[in-house]
Amino acid sequence: MNQPIKGGRGVNALPFVAPSVVILFVWMIVPLVMTLWFSFQRYNLLSPELSGFVGLSNYSFLLTDPSLWIAMANTLLLVGGVLAITVVGGTLLAVLFDQDFFGSKVARLLAIAPFFVMPTVSALIWKNLLMHPVNGVSAAIARALGLQPVDWFGQWPLFSVTIIVAWQWLPFALLILLTALQSLDHEQKEAARMDGAGPLAIFWYIVLPHMGRAIKVVVMIETIFFLSIFAEIYTTTGGGPGLASTNLTYLIYLRALLEFDVGTASAGGVIAIVLANIVAAFLVRSIARNLDA
Repeated sequence: MNQPIKGGRGVNALPFVAPSVVILFVWMIVPLVMTLWFSFQRYNLLSPELSGFVGLSNYSFLLTDPSLWIAMANTLLLVGGVLAITVVGGTLLAVLFDQDFFGSKVARLLAIAPFFVMPTVSALIWKNLLMHPVNGVSAAIARALGLQPVDWFGQWPLFSVTIIVAWQWLPFALLILLTALQSLDHEQKEAARMDGAGPLAIFWYIVLPHMGRAIKVVVMIETIFFLSIFAEIYTTTGGGPGLASTNLTYLIYLRALLEFDVGTASAGGVIAIVLANIVAAFLVRSIARNLDA
């Protein structure tokens, strides 16, 4: 039996909450405020003595810079391509692994394994072992078929990065979608089979609608992470050739740490934060409407 609180007064929770609030403030708010402050400054690490307030000049310069729009287009293509591969592939693999077959547990373990490989390591594996134009597995297969090996990162840089990121995140989509699929009552599918429905009809009218909410959750979480892809680009293409595989995150890195233009890079960071929050708010509201329905 719970003992009554003396005096009818609750325990003061402030001492317990305060450390978390302080840590959250220092970790999130302070860097955000500093980024906003630098975005209104002319601040270059090579000439800090010329620093000064420039208002919205960094934003106007960045918004009129063609490289920003190229990077934003690459970001959208990269996010859209990886989402298409992971959602479609994850759905198909979830349907496959929902079946009982010999070695299913081992197959599930192997399918999930790429998610636990660090992005830099997986990028190096694909760059040096699989997609290398001379010593890679793809080059060996091409030569065995009498074809010319493809320089993936030279001819198809953005597509190559998309494949690498999709390989990493496909297990995540598989886990979420397989969990959702296993909650489906098998009696519904049996009843549909008794009514003469084929496998495609069962998948389209029963399985896919049941997985709808899980698919939206996968899209929301992956989109937030994909907007900040960096390690795979840095390790493989370096944003090139030219700006062919430069996304918004990598463009900010180029401005800040290669050109030392902290002011313009901070403006780009603010733009990236605004875009990420708009996308996140839209996806959260979409999922909330689906849950209320």
